[in-house]
Amino acid sequence: MTVEGALRGAAPHLLLDSLRTSLTQLYAASSADLLLIDYGFTSLRPVPPVQAPAGVPHVPVDAGPTGRVFRTQQPYLFRDGGPTATVYLPVTVRGDRFGVLVVVLPADRATPETTESLCRVAETLGHALRVADRHTDLYRSTRRAHPLSIAGEMQWGTLPGRACAGPAFDLHAHWEPAYTSGGHLLDWSVTEDELLLIVADGVGPGTPAALVSTLALTAIRNARRAGLDLVGQASLTDQALYGQYRGKDALAALLLRLDLTTGEIEVVDAGSPTLWRISGAVTERVELDRQLPLGMFEDTVYTTQRLRLRRGDRLVFVACGTGERPASGADEAPDGPVARALALTCHLSGADAPGAVVRALRERPCGTPDEVLVLCLDWRGQGAASPDPRRDGTAPSPPP
Repeated sequence: MTVEGALRGAAPHLLLDSLRTSLTQLYAASSADLLLIDYGFTSLRPVPPVQAPAGVPHVPVDAGPTGRVFRTQQPYLFRDGGPTATVYLPVTVRGDRFGVLVVVLPADRATPETTESLCRVAETLGHALRVADRHTDLYRSTRRAHPLSIAGEMQWGTLPGRACAGPAFDLHAHWEPAYTSGGHLLDWSVTEDELLLIVADGVGPGTPAALVSTLALTAIRNARRAGLDLVGQASLTDQALYGQYRGKDALAALLLRLDLTTGEIEVVDAGSPTLWRISGAVTERVELDRQLPLGMFEDTVYTTQRLRLRRGDRLVFVACGTGERPASGADEAPDGPVARALALTCHLSGADAPGAVVRALRERPCGTPDEVLVLCLDWRGQGAASPDPRRDGTAPSPPP
């Protein structure tokens, strides 16, 4: 039986047991362990039970071969001259990074061809994890460095993930606090021709904010799946929120449709999070005509605006919970801290930039936002060559 067949037939909580049996038969592997990224994106945590004789500890995401493979998304074959070798493999599905698979093989079986084959195994494991996650708590429990709040549990249960990739684009998001937030809203849907995206500020901390976001997200998905356009999606969500909260909890949101064949963008700005464009060395805020937040008044009429992306552009959405951030100095523009954070991180990959921007904003001595969501959309365009490895984080790295 193939590895794929074995994983499909395995019970959701026994994926690793099935994988280990297959790897032993096909590659004479002596152990295989899976480390998953925690919710805060700070450490890689082993799924129990651990098979390696010496055990596998929690690994900081910025340390060791495991962390290096997670960050660069490149496999790494380690030989120490002994009878065995260790292969570290990224476990990623459509740009969403789950963790790292660590396989110990006989030294004479650890070849580049074997590493390439194991990369495909790791990708298959990622797809199996995505399905199994609906049927067991094992993998979600593993990802927790400490307990989630109820609001955080609601948020992680409804949001689509942290990343999505297609031939023409890469999409990566990061938000803090990861374990207690619950307020920010993020969702997307991709077809052959378009990417539909919504980003929204939270309406405050805790469970009440999570309830607002959950209602809004459900309304957005309902409208989108019914085939409504952006205006229809905004209107239906506006009605749902107003009907429930009568204007008390309005949601500042930005709804976007990207034509994947042309790079043209249609957007509804409902009092939205700030939107920035990075094009080469130039970082600029995209000025949009703000309309009323969703749910503020009954039967608000929304209209669309249009933009166009150039190949190589990056759009950055920044949601700080309360809209504009206060300036740390008397002469500083309200969005100055965001502009500086973006300028400092524009050389980073789309996977690394959101977290760096969030950290920069939360480390400010004055006016620190309680909750921050940053999303990066890198546009390559249809038929584009592979992105610059310095920007996409896939350049081969030296041995850790």
